[in-house]
Amino acid sequence: MNLRQLEFFRTLANTQHMTHAAKLLNTTQPNLSHSMSELEKELEAQLFEKKGRNIQLTKYGKFFYTYVSTALEELAKGERALKELVSPEKGQIDFGFIYTAGSFLAPMLMKEFSTTPGNEQIRFNLFQGNSFDMTDLLLKEEVDIAIMSKLNEDQQLTYEIVTEQEIVLVVPLDHPLAKKDHVSLGETNDYPFVYFNKRSGLRPHIDKMLTAASVTPTIVCEVEEDHTMLGFVANSYGIALMPRIPSISAYKVKTITLDDNLFPRFIYLATKKDHFLSPAALRFKEFIVLFAQNMFYQ
Repeated sequence: MNLRQLEFFRTLANTQHMTHAAKLLNTTQPNLSHSMSELEKELEAQLFEKKGRNIQLTKYGKFFYTYVSTALEELAKGERALKELVSPEKGQIDFGFIYTAGSFLAPMLMKEFSTTPGNEQIRFNLFQGNSFDMTDLLLKEEVDIAIMSKLNEDQQLTYEIVTEQEIVLVVPLDHPLAKKDHVSLGETNDYPFVYFNKRSGLRPHIDKMLTAASVTPTIVCEVEEDHTMLGFVANSYGIALMPRIPSISAYKVKTITLDDNLFPRFIYLATKKDHFLSPAALRFKEFIVLFAQNMFYQ
C-alpha cells in the first residue's frame, strides 16, 4: 500500500466511475483498475462492486474510505502547514536568548527584523534561559538560533560575535561604595556578594575577573538571572557584578563603572552546524550578522 494507491482509491470512491477517475488522476483506466485490484489483495477485502455502468463502495470500502479520507486530509494539512512554517515570508523562527538579552538585545533585533519589508508576517517562537539551556536547545534542534555567551568551543555549534556587554558593579543606594562612580575590583573585597550560580554562563566570567584582581568573594546567595540579582542587591543582601542592562534603572541600586574590567564579555549568535535553517531563520541569522558588522565596524 502506498500514498498513490490511497489517492486512487479516494478519487474512484468519490467519482464512482473508472474512466472519469482515471482522467482526474492523469492515469490510464487499466492502471487504475490494476492498482485497486492490488490494494484489495493486500487488504484481503473487496472495496468496490459494480452498479450498472458505474461502481460503488462495498460496506468494507465505506469503512476503509473514512480512514483513507481522514489520513489524506491530515497529510494535506500537514503539507500546507509545513510549507507555511518554512516560507520565506510567513515562516516561524525558533529563537532562544539568555536572560540578559531579554531586556533589550533580543526584542530590539526582532523589532528591527520584523519591520524590514518582506519580514512582517514572519513569526517567532521564543525560548529564554541561561547559556547552558541555549546550548542544550540548539543541540536538540529545538531552537534555530540562540543569543548566548560561549561556554566552550563546542564542535557542533558555530558562534559569531554580536555585541560586547560591559560588566558593572551594582550596590544598594545606601552602600559605602554608592558614593563612587568608578571603582577597582580590589575595592569590593570587603563586601558580601550576590553571585550568579553555577548554571549561569556569567559565573565563569565573573570568577575570572575576580581571580585576576585577587578578590575572593564572600557569597551570601546565588541566583540564576539578572532581575533576581537586582532585587537582592536593592534589598541590601550584598553587591553584585553583572552586565549593564537597561532594566537596572528600574531598581533602587547604584551602577558603578569598573576601572579594571580587563576581560571583554562577548555575546554570540549561535547555531548548530549542519542544521537545516528555514529561509526565514536563515534570513534572520544574516540580519543579525549584518547588525553585528555594522555595530563593530561603523
